[in-house]
Amino acid sequence: MNRQLALFFLCTVVWLSSCGGGSSAVSQDGGDTVAFRYAEHISAVKYPGYIKVELADPWKPGRTLHTYILVPRQDKLPDGLPQGTVVRTPVERSVVFSTAHCQLLYYLGAQDAIAGVCDLKYILIPDVQRRAALSASPASARPIVDCGEGLAPMTEKIIDLRADALLLSPFENSGGYGKLEKTGIPLIEAADYMETSALGRAEWMKFYGMLYGKERQADSLFNIVDSTYNSLKAVAARLPKGRSVLTERKTGSVWYCPGGRSSIGLLIADANGRYAFSADRHSGSLPLPFEQVLDEAGNTDVWAFKFNGEKPMTRADLLAEYHGYESMKAFRTGEIYECNCTVTPYFEETSFRPDYLLRDFIQLLHPGTDLGGLRYYRKL
Repeated sequence: MNRQLALFFLCTVVWLSSCGGGSSAVSQDGGDTVAFRYAEHISAVKYPGYIKVELADPWKPGRTLHTYILVPRQDKLPDGLPQGTVVRTPVERSVVFSTAHCQLLYYLGAQDAIAGVCDLKYILIPDVQRRAALSASPASARPIVDCGEGLAPMTEKIIDLRADALLLSPFENSGGYGKLEKTGIPLIEAADYMETSALGRAEWMKFYGMLYGKERQADSLFNIVDSTYNSLKAVAARLPKGRSVLTERKTGSVWYCPGGRSSIGLLIADANGRYAFSADRHSGSLPLPFEQVLDEAGNTDVWAFKFNGEKPMTRADLLAEYHGYESMKAFRTGEIYECNCTVTPYFEETSFRPDYLLRDFIQLLHPGTDLGGLRYYRKL
């Protein structure tokens, strides 16, 4: 154990020493291109007086999802701005539709810019809940307004907030944003979740740093995430091949297994573990019947899943849910690990701190490896 810890810290030091700040290159039209090392669906170029950010459409290769023109709020709008949605920066009042982006703004020190949220009941951030509870009091500092459900937001409340931007996640064939598009408030399409790699998604924090005037903090945090993740990956690579793992549970008639090229599929590979569907080339989830999961992954060593519940789950609960689970090797051996997202900030943290999740998976798949204990999962 001591040898593994020593190796981990050594790798961390070496990697940190090789990582500098964000680099840039001169674009063909004279701007400075912001370097994105892992993210594939975003690009940014800095010009005198503004930053042009382009989001690639992850569902239609070769097409643009959205173009943003970020202009400092204290400056006059430059002449000859390119086509795109103009956003005055730093954003000072925003409505944030996801718990992951709320947590990122706390990481960056931009939490005061959260004026409203959607799906409040699913946000496991104590200060957000505290500020939302105080929102009825005009004397409260930086209150947060509950703007309803993400799929059916309260447009009138959002308009009353006089928000500078709405931070929301786009979906394929969603049909647009309805009344929100008529408010005149810039819609920031947070398509980071469509990145294949965990570090690719996390790297979008550079864009959010530009939006909220926290670019330096975002660069610094991403350097930490990048270096820590790769140091952990190097530790795992030096260990013997790890145990096999199966994630999630049966939902209705299917089991949604991460594709081999999904962020979880790639994270399992980075943990030097084995995964029954690693050869699959899909970057999303595979909706598989239980019989196929049992046939291809029934002998998996470790079963790790997420759920929402008022209490820890038991083996009896699992059998009551679906009796077929008892045919799985991990069920018989007791190598079952749960993550109760009602009390564990999995969805808050892992999008932009994938190094936290990788540390858990390394410990799950390499018994005896102590990297500080499990953060999200606990054994049934």
